[in-house]
Amino acid sequence: MKTEEEGSILDVHETMRSVDFLKLVEGRTVKAQIWDTAGQERYRAITSAYYRGALGALLVYDVTKPTTFENVSRWLKELRDHADSNIVIMLIGNKTDLKHLRAVATEDAQGYAEKEGLSFIETSALEAINVEKAFQTILAEIYRIISKKSISSGEPTPASIKEGKTIAVTGDSEVNTKKACCSST
Repeated sequence: MKTEEEGSILDVHETMRSVDFLKLVEGRTVKAQIWDTAGQERYRAITSAYYRGALGALLVYDVTKPTTFENVSRWLKELRDHADSNIVIMLIGNKTDLKHLRAVATEDAQGYAEKEGLSFIETSALEAINVEKAFQTILAEIYRIISKKSISSGEPTPASIKEGKTIAVTGDSEVNTKKACCSST
């Protein structure tokens, strides 16, 4: 299924629970691939394979369910055990629209994120609050790191790539300088 939403092209794979989309980061079109396990145990056996080569991870918990926040430490450990040490990790508290049901304090999550060296944001997917900002923030940080690595390794930086060339970041992730049919503002 393909859909267009807020200037991004989304390609959703229901069986694999993944989403591909294009995003504009620092004037460049970035292709991102998101794998959503929803914290389900049935995906646990295969998730470690997806950690390898991942450039970023979003650890999402439900602000109305303390157990989801408690499980973050287990997922973080698993990420750190299997992913590259330079992976960008963002902690996200979701469902902030359910203020009357909130069970995890913002301060607790913010403190945990700071202690673990994670970026942090709260969102409401239902009301589309900070969702775009979360993706834009993590993609910008990944792009910054990749650009920095390119400079230090002597490879061409994304800014110096000629029109139409592709930079293979790792695995399936790409930064492409071609203009996409859609862009986000």
